[in-house]
Amino acid sequence: MNAAPVERPIRVLIAKPGLDGHDRGAKVLALALRDAGFEVLYTGLHRSCEEITAIALQEDVDIIGVSMLSGGHYAALARIMSLLREQGIDDIIVVAGGFLPDPEEIAAIKALGVRAVFDTDTRMDAVIAFFREVVRQSRAAGTGVAAAPRAPGEAASQ
Repeated sequence: MNAAPVERPIRVLIAKPGLDGHDRGAKVLALALRDAGFEVLYTGLHRSCEEITAIALQEDVDIIGVSMLSGGHYAALARIMSLLREQGIDDIIVVAGGFLPDPEEIAAIKALGVRAVFDTDTRMDAVIAFFREVVRQSRAAGTGVAAAPRAPGEAASQ
């Protein structure tokens, strides 16, 4: 009898680029994802974009979650997205989280190809549900750039 193939757990890299030394939220998210059945890797503090991308590729992650509370999201995410494109990688989903008060910056970040932006008030169950759905769609389409569901609290585009 042939058993159905077992789908591997969703692998998430939680990354802390730059000089941001605030990692409590990243650690709480990592634990919540782990408890929900995800495989989670945490980079630790002060990683370069090159290190984050290399770890993501080496560990074959489905999602890179970039967490920042000190600003600089756009520059870090632009570099990470550029590095992924340079290497022809289109199957890793990139999301951002942290303190992002400026709607224009959020729009610019999404224009880079970042799939969702989660603020500090986003509920863990909403992030978990989003990650499951976006990876399900990505795997079904065979790429990380499939049409994504909207992030929690995100309005439909017109």
